[in-house]
Amino acid sequence: MTRPTPPRPAFAEYIALVALLISIGALGTDIMLPALEAISADLGAPKLTDGHYIVSAFFLGMAGGQLIVGPLADSFGRKPVIYAGYGVFVLGCLVSAFTESWAIMLAGRVLQGFGAAAPRIVTVAMVRDEYEGRAMARIMSIVMAAFIIVPVVAPALGQGLILLGGWRSTFAGLVVLALAVVGWFALRQRETLAPEDKRAFRLGDIAAGLREILRTRVALGYTLTAGLMYGMFVGYLGAAQQIFQGVFGVGELFAAYFALASTALGAAAIVNASLVMRLGMRRLTGLALVALTGLSFGFWALLPLYGGQPPMLLFILWQLSVFFCVGITFGNLNALALEPLGHMAGLGAAFVGSLATFLSLPLAAAISARINGTVTPLIAGFAVLGLAACCVMYWTNRGRPD
Repeated sequence: MTRPTPPRPAFAEYIALVALLISIGALGTDIMLPALEAISADLGAPKLTDGHYIVSAFFLGMAGGQLIVGPLADSFGRKPVIYAGYGVFVLGCLVSAFTESWAIMLAGRVLQGFGAAAPRIVTVAMVRDEYEGRAMARIMSIVMAAFIIVPVVAPALGQGLILLGGWRSTFAGLVVLALAVVGWFALRQRETLAPEDKRAFRLGDIAAGLREILRTRVALGYTLTAGLMYGMFVGYLGAAQQIFQGVFGVGELFAAYFALASTALGAAAIVNASLVMRLGMRRLTGLALVALTGLSFGFWALLPLYGGQPPMLLFILWQLSVFFCVGITFGNLNALALEPLGHMAGLGAAFVGSLATFLSLPLAAAISARINGTVTPLIAGFAVLGLAACCVMYWTNRGRPD
């Protein structure tokens, strides 16, 4: 007996569901930021500051998973692949929750990231199935505004779970949240890939699709730009605990300061959603990149006056400003990269997400590993990567009409 197709969710419910599906990556990292040093100490990491590898391992798994889940979603549909991804994610959480080994912890985190790639990437393809261009950018901006609740509350939730049951309870919290979201998705979201649009899962077809993407300057250029932006952001995630607790000594208030910075992303997403239809994705993204780069170089030039440790208020003002710029770019870059790839949205979303994440990991590690009691490596990283992003975007848009 054929199961009835779920009704199409109302717009507000659709936005909330898409935001939660995409947020699994943020949940998988932010909820355990307060526990990084405790995990490193309990499991015998080489250094207490190696906790940032727990973040990097997750993104490494996500980058690898994205290469697979996109083509699978083009062949078998969006929903089955998302279900499978949640299953792998839950398995990875259980591995990490029960391990006594630092190496197994990192392996479990890679597994979590691999599973999280499915909802993270296939959901973008699902949106692309029904929207394109500026309309898609508007949807993704609204999703980002809803999504921002996750990094605002996740560290505080993680801190609460740690107080109740230690760092292992953070993985139990992830399992419960994952099961709740996938249940909602199963009941309320219909399959968006039409049967006639399915592509055979053949390596030759996948290779041909990748060659087409690599020859499409728009797709490649905006993917590289997204990778540079992710490098900044993942670098910040790995360094945030060290900066707020180590440099500024905020203690258990870390979650509150992290949430404050995250609100700038949400504000930017709301502004972008209201302006993108009028001003266009490229113009808004270009303005945001120039502003981020200028602010970061300017702040970097001031740091010697403070010995690399400026007043926390000044640091937070810089952080709110550049995170607003980052928030403007996040929704737009994916839409810009996928704009010419609507005929292979799953593979396109996989390529964009995977290449951007792979590019971001060494850049993020270079930032996080250099935090040395000052904020200089973080500020310098944002400045240099911002300049590189401006250059790549200029190359991408060269010769294109506005």
